[in-house]
Amino acid sequence: MFQSRDEVRQVYLTVWRKLQQDQLLEPMEALIAAVIEIHPEYHALLEDGEAAAQNDFTPEQGQTNPFLHMGMHIALREQADCNRPPGMQPLYQKLSARKGRHEAEHAMMECLGQALWQAQRDATEPDLLAYLDCLKKL
Repeated sequence: MFQSRDEVRQVYLTVWRKLQQDQLLEPMEALIAAVIEIHPEYHALLEDGEAAAQNDFTPEQGQTNPFLHMGMHIALREQADCNRPPGMQPLYQKLSARKGRHEAEHAMMECLGQALWQAQRDATEPDLLAYLDCLKKL
């Protein structure tokens, strides 16, 4: 089932609050927490809570959407963990070994973003072969 933008953002805020209170995390929350922890530049934003969750983060404002950015990290980690699309896991491991995990994911986000943008533009499923080809060129 798909979640709304507000529901997804609420998950990040809940995980942030649990981190601050040293509460036990569910497995998906632990993945989100790991991504939050490598982005200290977003900690103050998460501390703002509901105000941050309501922000649109438009390009006109000159802001990167932190929720989208962290979500892309999570998507890449999940793709690598389950090797979907097939061939993703070795590419992820190779790039992570060469660039470090965080920087590899940032590079890979360009390919993921492009694949999603093209699929949305064309009203089709993402072209997984083109996505993997892009990743191989990194």
